[in-house]
Amino acid sequence: MNSKDKLKSVPGSWYFLIFIIGICFVLLVLKPVLFSSSITLFKEILLKILPTFISVFILMSLTNYFITPKLIKKHLEKQGVRKWLYVIVGGILSAGPIYLWYPLLADLNKKGLSYGLIACFLYNRAIKIPLLPVAIFYFGWKYIIVLNFVMIFASIFQGIIINKIVKVKI
Repeated sequence: MNSKDKLKSVPGSWYFLIFIIGICFVLLVLKPVLFSSSITLFKEILLKILPTFISVFILMSLTNYFITPKLIKKHLEKQGVRKWLYVIVGGILSAGPIYLWYPLLADLNKKGLSYGLIACFLYNRAIKIPLLPVAIFYFGWKYIIVLNFVMIFASIFQGIIINKIVKVKI
């Protein structure tokens, strides 16, 4: 493999990292006071959000280990309000690209999961636990709590409307 092929195999993210390190180095040489204040601000922000990131990582690891597609199917076969609760929590905890969820959701739909519940699940995917620390840092606890409750209730409302519309069309 020649050197051009080796360079092509390097992901673009490494080039970005090298570029940022270069900018930091130039800033260190030209404006050391500005560099120092930016490093101090970075450390302060990191120390504020690090405990939350660690808890989120632990929570995500536990959910990925204990919550399997088989377990999800088992609980979504139940009737009533609990099904809505499972769909909401499942949407919030779901991770990865959405297109990977479509086959599971289609299979669940064939087994009786309504389109409203699927819409509720997809709506709640917008609430991402790993992003909460950053959102709380920028907007505060009150706003994020209210926003998440509104999103959850809107997902239920949207699911009910979709169920009614789909029943009318069939």
